[in-house]
Amino acid sequence: MKRRELLGGAVGLSALAASRAWGVSFAAGPFNAPATGNIDVAFLISEGATVIDFCGPWEVFQDVMMPERGPRHMEDQMPFRLFTVAAGPEPVRVSGGLQVVPDYTVANAPSARVVVVPAMRATPPILDWLKKTSTTADIVMSVCTGAFALAEAGLLGDGPATTHHDFVERLAKRYPAVKVERGRRFVERDRLATAGGLTSGIDLALRVVERYFGRAVALRTAEYMEYESRAWLV
Repeated sequence: MKRRELLGGAVGLSALAASRAWGVSFAAGPFNAPATGNIDVAFLISEGATVIDFCGPWEVFQDVMMPERGPRHMEDQMPFRLFTVAAGPEPVRVSGGLQVVPDYTVANAPSARVVVVPAMRATPPILDWLKKTSTTADIVMSVCTGAFALAEAGLLGDGPATTHHDFVERLAKRYPAVKVERGRRFVERDRLATAGGLTSGIDLALRVVERYFGRAVALRTAEYMEYESRAWLV
């Protein structure tokens, strides 16, 4: 599947820049970060999933380095443990033809404290896994039209959310109870968060890092990535 088939058309860059605001938080406080050990992060993938939606946040989480957690074990210095989850064990071709072999399936994936949902095909097994995992995860975050998967799984309810700018009206029409926030890089609640399209997922992932380990660690991660946006600051 080509990315444009999943994302639809595009608006003019100047119009988008004029309308896009930074993230907004609704009662989203800090998470309880462990002093040692890993925070498991599950990345859902499927045929046609948009690469940057999950690879952007993947890069953020894997770049978090915390020497202050102890010099003896590299595992403690790199607090996030990342893995992919798909409906089945077979390789999937994501946007641009990239082939990815999932680490786990929804039948055998370990529990995760963070779940990343990109623009993807949300099949019934994926939706069932989302519903189950959301009850124990610290946060379930979507990027782009991944918000539709959260809505279809019943996770968004009547709360605030956002999605790719080409799809906000469709989200509002299909799920009228959802309070769609237009023109936002991301919208976060206590244990749910939705990002706009593509690069917005990087901003939201940095915000998640901040909620675990504080702003200084998130800023250090962004600096290492040479990521100059400050749209994740709320």
